[in-house]
Amino acid sequence: MPQSPKPLNPTGSVRERFGAHLRHWRMVRRLSQTQLGALVHVSGNQIGKIEKGERICRAPLARLLDAALDTGGILEWMCSYVEAEADNGRPDAYKTKERTDSGRMGVPEAVMLSLDDDTLSDNWSDVRRRSFLTAGGATAIAASPFSHLLAPTEPAQLPAVVRLQDIEQIQDAANVVSGWDNAYGGGGIVRQVATAQLKWASALLECRCPEKIRPQLFAAAARLGMVVGATDFDAYAHDDARRVFAFAAACAEEAGEWHLRAKIYSFRARQAIWLGDGDTGLTHAELGLARSDRLTATEHAMLHTARARAYAKLGDTEAALKAIGQADDAFARRDPAVDPPWMAYYDEAQHQGDTGHALYDLALAGHHQPAAVERFDTAVKLHTDAYVRSRAMSRTKLAALHMAVGDPHEAVAMGTLALTDVGQMRSRRAADGLRELASLGYRHRGIPEVTELRERIKETINA
Repeated sequence: MPQSPKPLNPTGSVRERFGAHLRHWRMVRRLSQTQLGALVHVSGNQIGKIEKGERICRAPLARLLDAALDTGGILEWMCSYVEAEADNGRPDAYKTKERTDSGRMGVPEAVMLSLDDDTLSDNWSDVRRRSFLTAGGATAIAASPFSHLLAPTEPAQLPAVVRLQDIEQIQDAANVVSGWDNAYGGGGIVRQVATAQLKWASALLECRCPEKIRPQLFAAAARLGMVVGATDFDAYAHDDARRVFAFAAACAEEAGEWHLRAKIYSFRARQAIWLGDGDTGLTHAELGLARSDRLTATEHAMLHTARARAYAKLGDTEAALKAIGQADDAFARRDPAVDPPWMAYYDEAQHQGDTGHALYDLALAGHHQPAAVERFDTAVKLHTDAYVRSRAMSRTKLAALHMAVGDPHEAVAMGTLALTDVGQMRSRRAADGLRELASLGYRHRGIPEVTELRERIKETINA
């Protein structure tokens, strides 16, 4: 009989905490120490020593482990604190305050705890995991003369046992944050509230939970993680988004939720494509299509559209057009009655806008310009006020197409409407679309209306 793994101490030193995270991700991916070692070119014995905190892990190996386990970069992020602890000879080195990219002070906290076989009993599953959401001070309150007034005097108390009501609260939080994100963008208070909600939800994974509702708990955490990752993506907190999406994907797999998994991988694909990495975007879209027999037609359309956008970004016109055809065929077969609730957003307006984004890159290269204009025009007409950001981004792309290869006066009219929408929200993605429109307008700077639009865009972005 195989020995149970040695219980770890994820609340001890940073090195021990790192080891607990490593074991967690290895077990999620169902790899032995020897198998993981082979993937990163070290011995299984060395993996075991790192997990038990007997040996430190340096950054080059952490990067290989992140890639092998698809963690979203969690281990490399933690590695700097492991190395600082080793170099300083202090077990609490991770508690040293550090300046973040945003200029605020933050204290890194745990990512997740390990899932040890000996923590399972007949009736309960003591899932030892922690949140990784406070990395880099993402949730820190900026220092101000008033911030001390909000410092809690009593810590929030976690329940001794997770109940259905707790899971329903996570689901409600996901719905609220999703609505805010679509209406106002992912920046500002939306992201702050979203991250706090996910921090609480991830802490519940650490509590005892009846086995019969455990999949529901993980599914709810995955859904909220997906929504929070989307707010991070929209706010250009890309490292945070990658970590949160990886967390959400792990929770979805733990829950056996193929529909959630597909949507999360769609987001991961869209983020990579937005950052110009079509190859990684295509990989995520293909991973989302795993066991496609379990997915709905709408989900097929969503993922084939992601493939099309990836191929367009890679400059493969033939493959992009083929993927758009596959997306259109799947969308024509869709039955909203069988879609999960979070897929309600993927309606005719969303499909036309998303496929229009794929055609946009092709249109700027001289291919299929009328098709791109037609799809964006349909999306703009059909989007409701519940999806202000999507409407604004389609309007901006439509204006950009007119500015690049069509009528600049039409571009001004459409761009002015897009400015109204973008002015209502805090969305870095929407703002970047306006920057592109302004840049394309430079060629028509002799037209007064275009110059005025470019100035208004500058004012809106800098507001």
